[in-house]
Amino acid sequence: MKTAIVIPARLGSTRLPEKMLLAETGKTLVQHTWEAAASAKRADAVIIATDSERIAEAARGFGATVEMTDPAHQSGTDRVAEVASRHQEFDLWVNLQGDEPEMAAANIDLAVGKIHADGAVPVSTVACPLRDRAALDDPAVVKVVLDRNGRALYFSRSPIPHPRQFDPAMLMAEPPVWLQHLGLYVYRREFLLGFARLPASSLEKTEVLEQLRVLQAGYPMAVAVAPTGSRGIDTPADYAAFVSRIGR
Repeated sequence: MKTAIVIPARLGSTRLPEKMLLAETGKTLVQHTWEAAASAKRADAVIIATDSERIAEAARGFGATVEMTDPAHQSGTDRVAEVASRHQEFDLWVNLQGDEPEMAAANIDLAVGKIHADGAVPVSTVACPLRDRAALDDPAVVKVVLDRNGRALYFSRSPIPHPRQFDPAMLMAEPPVWLQHLGLYVYRREFLLGFARLPASSLEKTEVLEQLRVLQAGYPMAVAVAPTGSRGIDTPADYAAFVSRIGR
């Protein structure tokens, strides 16, 4: 099956204006994400999907393939679906948000491998052990719980499972008690095109987590567990920390 990675990149951002074009590292944020995606071994193409001519111009400047998308889209998934609707040559579509510059290429490959291995699921994603108490309590860090087959039971901004009595040793337990969800999805093409037309679900609206639309609609989602993960860039503090890490 041929696989395409799409990086949805919009210019508007409430908490970090024009973050895709921030370039204190010498490269724009979207270029860092594109380079991570381009390193994946299980991808046949990498496309940046945007409604911004400024982002498109910057992306073409570092050699990326760019497709313009409808500015009315409400989510990155909608942009990925629009691009997928134009291309029948790819069977699998990876949605990698443009603000994920430190997403390991190996984690992209894991998620693609997971959907290959579980032919009954229409979508896969990736998670990693969560071993930091502050992150466990941080609503910006999304948690996921799995069934015994490695499929998602639920995603939440709250600590799940919720310990009746917390013991710090639980953070280092094996297998891990808590898993952090990473911002990456792999869709089968036909499912993606249909999913983009589904209305937002009640759970999705409550948690503000789009992936809950999949689960509430009754579809299974496979979750690959990676050894380590990364966090997206949402705030000025996130970006400052990223610049500091890149500069070391």
